[in-house]
Amino acid sequence: MNSNMGVVTDDVALCVDKVIEYLGNDIRASFPLGLGKPMLFMNELYRRAKENPEIRLLIMTALTLEVPKGKSDLEKRVLNPIVNRIFNGVRDFDFMIDYRNGKLPANVTFSEMYSKAGSILNDPDAQMNHVSSNYSHAVRDGVGNGANIFGQMLASNGELYSMGCNTDLGVEAIPIYQQRRKNGEKCVTIGEVNSNLPFMYGDAIVDRAEYDFILQGEQYDLPLFGAPKDAITLPDHMIGINVSTLLKDGGTIQVGIGALGDAIVSGLIMRNEHNDIYREVAEKAGLTTRYGELINKLGGTNRFKQGLYGSSEMFVDAFMQMYKSGILKRKVFHSIPLMKLINNGELSEDHIPEDIIDKLLEMKAIHSKLNQDDFSFLQKSGILKDDVTFNGTEIKDGDETYSIDLGDPSDLIKIREITGKKLKGGEVICGAFYFGPQSFYKALNDMPEEERMQFGMSGVNKVNQLYGDEELRRLQRKDGRFINTGMTASLFGSIASDQLPDGRVVSGIGGQYDFAAMAHALEDGRLIMMIKSVKGSGKNLKSNIVFNYPQCSIPRHLRDIVVTEYGIADIRGKSDREIIAAMINIADSRFQKQLLEQAKKAKKIPADYKIPQEYRSNTPDKIAELLKPYQDKGYFKVFPFGTDFKPEEVMLASSLKAMKNLAADKPLKLLKGLLLESIKPVPESARIFLRHMELENPASLKERISRNMVIVALRNNKVIK
Repeated sequence: MNSNMGVVTDDVALCVDKVIEYLGNDIRASFPLGLGKPMLFMNELYRRAKENPEIRLLIMTALTLEVPKGKSDLEKRVLNPIVNRIFNGVRDFDFMIDYRNGKLPANVTFSEMYSKAGSILNDPDAQMNHVSSNYSHAVRDGVGNGANIFGQMLASNGELYSMGCNTDLGVEAIPIYQQRRKNGEKCVTIGEVNSNLPFMYGDAIVDRAEYDFILQGEQYDLPLFGAPKDAITLPDHMIGINVSTLLKDGGTIQVGIGALGDAIVSGLIMRNEHNDIYREVAEKAGLTTRYGELINKLGGTNRFKQGLYGSSEMFVDAFMQMYKSGILKRKVFHSIPLMKLINNGELSEDHIPEDIIDKLLEMKAIHSKLNQDDFSFLQKSGILKDDVTFNGTEIKDGDETYSIDLGDPSDLIKIREITGKKLKGGEVICGAFYFGPQSFYKALNDMPEEERMQFGMSGVNKVNQLYGDEELRRLQRKDGRFINTGMTASLFGSIASDQLPDGRVVSGIGGQYDFAAMAHALEDGRLIMMIKSVKGSGKNLKSNIVFNYPQCSIPRHLRDIVVTEYGIADIRGKSDREIIAAMINIADSRFQKQLLEQAKKAKKIPADYKIPQEYRSNTPDKIAELLKPYQDKGYFKVFPFGTDFKPEEVMLASSLKAMKNLAADKPLKLLKGLLLESIKPVPESARIFLRHMELENPASLKERISRNMVIVALRNNKVIK
């Protein structure tokens, strides 16, 4: 196999032939999460295992993307037109099609360390095969489970290859696999080039010789899976506003994908572009009075002058929106001396002081007699002009020469004549993988190369932790705010994010623990956990803040800041009594009494303690009362960054979701509505929705019932009268 390293071919069948011939019938294949899986290689490998029961195939990965498919007839009728438009040409993995249909062969095992939230709750096989690993341990655990294939999708610019969307594991996996082979183990690395994939820089650049095979050809240029934006509710927006006050200008942000991530960025953009309105909302919400001291210490409500730097395993569209709005603009450089000077205010990207070389000499960052490495560093970073040259004994600028012995004060002053005006090579983000809507990929592809270089990609072993170049990473990630989402929070500050009380896995831990640990390791870092205060509705309404919880993703000793739509609980280093009081303050008021009684019964809070009056009106109505007038003026949009959905599709989806809640809470009301619709004429305002679902002219009793259900759903959601 060594002789094949760096082989570029368009023949996937031949590639799989060679892999099986080399590895034999025990194949344990590891692939990145999300977008970066080599689809045609995986499909061919699976086909061979499906045809040959002697092959034992283990597929280890995470977050396998699937084109949405409805379960019920109504869901399918809503989804089909959307899928045909948004996911046109996007393929599903063959093994996932069989897996979902219960047809996966006995000789094939599928294991994910992270799954789409809720997708495996009722899947015994997935529950049994789940491997709980921190994201930063994924390669280690894959190798520990005998992985002998690592494969990923690559990008190419015609000359170079890039790990593109998933530098996350490849940066660590490739050298480990090479060392394993030197140690006598049989293992294979595969790259599959998709020309639609944005070509990224940073640590993503890779030599073709790093892979045994690179599959490349037109047939591999498949459409990329694009994730449509989630709708943002008013409570989501309120969480976003609360969190946005905790970001310090000149600091660092990590945030994930989904509605809450978009809500935070929407709040940050409002803070930056509509600061008067933003401050007004913050004041009316009581943020500046309740949490003024905390906000002044950790964040702020002013516009962003220095901007933010992104250090996030997930490089998602939220960062692109911050970049476009001039928030994601604080650049970091891969140099400890430069970062020290920048953080001390002695240097900036747009201003190189004339005594910069003096400063670097004083810091011993360069030698008093410059060598080639010193010159390369100074020129690459923009401190020396691009057109000067170094010959080992002097620096030349055209016919002018400059001494490299800077021990002479006159030579040190003279060299200032060839210093640059602006630092080069800065990055506004360091991400491990990217994923988003089609507009996100297009924005990256459309960028000039120099601009795209600002978006650096690296591995999770670098992005998610400080080990390695710790001093540099600490300097780069100053005032880090690591923002994550949890399902449930206990009154003691522990967070459950990935598992239910009965042991079932909801998703996986991903990188959440990594960021929690890093937030505590950084002197000025903070972990912000977002929790929606309630789940369900009507009779099934439950609080997501509970007295205690049997599962734990972030333990109570790593508690830090918890945010709900009702406020901020700063609980780092606090006593149980203080934590409980703060957590009850941000709980939904419909559950506060019960939570307080449980705490008193456990003797964890004084028997005479009372919830302050200002925290007793935590209700959805209060949030709507505050934000709805602003929403009517164009703020707090459901899709602040646009959507791939048509208006009628959005209204249909929200109406059918509301009808599910109605069926669970008030089934008789739903039944009455259906009976009334059976004797009423079809409202004209409903026809656009019925046409979308091909129910305008029902051809059977079943379709007439479905039509009436849609009308009931639309009326119940006040879309039609």
